[in-house]
Amino acid sequence: MKTYMDCWVHVAADLFKQALAGEPELAESLPKPLAPGSFGYAASLAGDETGRFAVMLDGSILDSPLLGEGVDQKAGWGELLRETADAAAGELLAGTGKKCRVERFEDSSGESKVTRAFQLKSGERSWTILVRDEMRAPRQAPSSDGGKAPAAAPVSPAPLSPGLELLLDVELEASLRFGCREMPLGEILDLGPGDVVQLDRHVSDPVDLIVGDKIVARGEVVLVNGNFSLKVTEVAAPRKRLESIRCLF
Repeated sequence: MKTYMDCWVHVAADLFKQALAGEPELAESLPKPLAPGSFGYAASLAGDETGRFAVMLDGSILDSPLLGEGVDQKAGWGELLRETADAAAGELLAGTGKKCRVERFEDSSGESKVTRAFQLKSGERSWTILVRDEMRAPRQAPSSDGGKAPAAAPVSPAPLSPGLELLLDVELEASLRFGCREMPLGEILDLGPGDVVQLDRHVSDPVDLIVGDKIVARGEVVLVNGNFSLKVTEVAAPRKRLESIRCLF
């Protein structure tokens, strides 16, 4: 079922093309840190989906008169993003029957976590747009019979094998894998600056945390203090994680 984020992406692609000079296109991309001078706005929404939805823009976008000559570009972006937030709520209602409304819209900067990233492309220029989605469905009211789902019992970690504690301080190299692709040697030799290599993984799919040649966890790429980070969403069983060190010793 459509979420508010889905509706925002669809509405933003249409409104940006209509409202901005040159009819730029909005395309999803991998997240990257914004340059100094970036700015943003956040909408607080309530209803069947509630929460905060923030949009951060590359500050260099203000140097281009996308909203017209002689226009306060920053204020214009605020108005356009407010219109986009309202329109996304309307599309959510039309597509799913869920009602939500923008209760507050305000300046926002310094966001450190990112849900999805986009590039706004116009001719040979492009600008980064980062989105932080904190929307969620309200908690369901308790049932009339007062029944509650039993709380999950805490899981105790499995005891370590004798002597394994000696290895716990060993430092291992971990890397993130965004995807892969098989290419003929000729295509690899022909690669040059500006070429694009398409991987086998969608930008919204989880990325792999690799130690040795084993996947030990998966998660979402986020930005923390300007650095790429991994928000872990699933992990391999402890035995599988231990197997990743076999080829390192």
